[in-house]
Amino acid sequence: MEFLRKLWTDEEGQGLVEYGLIIALVSLAVIVALTLVGTNLNSLFKKVTDKLS
Repeated sequence: MEFLRKLWTDEEGQGLVEYGLIIALVSLAVIVALTLVGTNLNSLFKKVTDKLS
């Protein structure tokens, strides 16, 4: 029973999990931002190409 109590209150891996979640959220935000910028940049290049033609 003591083993289960220690296992339940053990918090050694908590920091690593929190850093992993933060990295995942930041990565998701970067991917969304780059997708939006890429789409806008693509339309800008298309407009420039159309005006040059």
